[in-house]
Amino acid sequence: MKEQDFAYADERFADLQLLRYRLAGFEQLTLQQKKYVYFLAQATLFGRDITTDQGGRWNLDIRKLLEAVYTNYGGDRTEPDFAALTLYLKRLWFSNGIYHHYGCEKFVPGFGEAWLHAAAERLPAVGVPRGYASWADVAVAVAPVVFDPALLPKRVNQADGEDLVQTSACNYYENLTQAEVEAYYARLKAGGDADCPPSYGLNSRLVKTADGRIEEHVYTIDGLYGPAIRQITEWLERAATVAENERQRQVIALLTDYYRTGDLRRFDDYSIAWLGEQQGQVDFVNGFIEVYGDPLGLKGSWEGIVEYKDMEATRRTQTIAQNAQWFEDHSPVDPRFRKEKVTGVTANVVCAAMLGGDEYPASAIGINLPNADWIRARHGSKSVTIGNLTEAYRQAARGNGFDEEFVIDEETRRLTAAYGDLCDDLHTDLHECLGHGSGRLLPGTDPDALKAYASTVEEARADLFGLYYLADPKLRELGLVPDDEAYKSQYYHYMMNGLLTQLVRIKPGHQIEEAHMRNRALIARWCLAQGDGTVQLVKRAGKTYVRIDDYPRLRGLFARLLAEVQRIKSEGDHEAARRLVEQYGVRVDAGLHSEVLARYEHLHIAPYKGFINPRMRPVTDADGHITDIALDYSESFEHQMLRYSREYATL
Repeated sequence: MKEQDFAYADERFADLQLLRYRLAGFEQLTLQQKKYVYFLAQATLFGRDITTDQGGRWNLDIRKLLEAVYTNYGGDRTEPDFAALTLYLKRLWFSNGIYHHYGCEKFVPGFGEAWLHAAAERLPAVGVPRGYASWADVAVAVAPVVFDPALLPKRVNQADGEDLVQTSACNYYENLTQAEVEAYYARLKAGGDADCPPSYGLNSRLVKTADGRIEEHVYTIDGLYGPAIRQITEWLERAATVAENERQRQVIALLTDYYRTGDLRRFDDYSIAWLGEQQGQVDFVNGFIEVYGDPLGLKGSWEGIVEYKDMEATRRTQTIAQNAQWFEDHSPVDPRFRKEKVTGVTANVVCAAMLGGDEYPASAIGINLPNADWIRARHGSKSVTIGNLTEAYRQAARGNGFDEEFVIDEETRRLTAAYGDLCDDLHTDLHECLGHGSGRLLPGTDPDALKAYASTVEEARADLFGLYYLADPKLRELGLVPDDEAYKSQYYHYMMNGLLTQLVRIKPGHQIEEAHMRNRALIARWCLAQGDGTVQLVKRAGKTYVRIDDYPRLRGLFARLLAEVQRIKSEGDHEAARRLVEQYGVRVDAGLHSEVLARYEHLHIAPYKGFINPRMRPVTDADGHITDIALDYSESFEHQMLRYSREYATL
């Protein structure tokens, strides 16, 4: 398929737009590699129901009910209630549940409760979820959650001073308070290995029983989410038969053993082995990984991604990784918080081949793992920049008028046009490859000491590391930037985003909740407040713009804040983290917010984007042997979602 024939942008609804991504170079993979990708992709797709259930205990029942109504409805499919149900269902598909994937607020249904009950009563008794006698019973059970805005209103609540466990709808805790959860895991840590602590609670639901006992229901083949984990494991084992090398087979064996036992030490073993596998072109992430979906930052949501290296683009990231010790040694943080010896830092640019779980439809564009601080310190980390997803975003944004509306002047727009793509990539590389892997905890510091603020602080730390070094002469010396002006494009766009344009993702009257958004607001607003005019918000023709008067001085501000954020993490200073985030990262100026929303609305741009996966089809010979893996980019979002609900249903 020629580049000009590939349509990156696809369907749009609500505040969302679907994009497609190309698997450039897939045809050049060997048949063995293609089969490896395909089997790993199947393992990735079988985790979908887990992610949906983790986001809220009613999510799966609601999805199944609405899909049954959607596919079987015999009335007028143009009527307002059915149209509203269609929109609600698409939003649910996109967010893996009834809560916004970014803002975490519950969706408001545009269809009526009585209409839903009537539609459910007419459904044939086929495919009714376990525990229900009919679809009408399902509707009765889920209607309060769907229609009562006060019942379970937020998937993840981060409001300071509230019980974050009891006020969050995510399905990680049952009948517990925040204090009970924190006390439970504090006891485990007190009796465990302080030097190499496992990621306590990562792969379980914590439940208080009727008689007051607290139990961990662990995710395993024979435990919670067993049917899904069994399918994931079977496909991983099939992938092992066509792996590129023995180390990949060892990685898969450790992962499947972890899925069987639920033993977090096995997960650590897997993570270390995964770090050591560098020779193959194909790689994957599969498991309970990121903790953004838990208000306490303990429980991992299930995610999967299959990828293969872009060998040409990887030269850029490898240059950064090979100089990791230099960057660590010259970091502006207190030397006590630096790593004396940087170990095992690797970075690649990859093509995503399949997205699943918490990486789908919305996905990260960069990944740095593992998350355990002690593994990073002893064994290093592996980073990827997902080049084909970044390319899809860029192609979809061409000519959308965004910079013309929000960038202050023609000279700054020239900078962003000339250097924006390059510096976006470099900032992602520095953030993922070096930022997350930089620094160290002081001996005795609890890695979970920052609690609800940990994710925001960690993202700020990585962003600041990248911002500081983008302007360093070392990048020009390494041939990564063409001149000493390039960094200014990223500095401007970052400050514009943190101070202004990311507000388009916030509803009027709401505060900032999501960790990455809090991080960007924190950095930009701190620099605005502390910079003594270095950065300003100015009015021109009634519109607010960001103006940067001294770029080198702004770099100095990034250095100061990086030093403080690293201190907070290294010392586990929860109170300082709370003050910093609450003062700079949360509140929204209503007047400025209203202005930004009005300006953005005229551009007709969806503030959130996600992806439709390519469909992989095995090509077989007369004996049933796979001879190729064909790619199909034509599947619609609706068809893909309904097909996934049929083919990958496990729970």
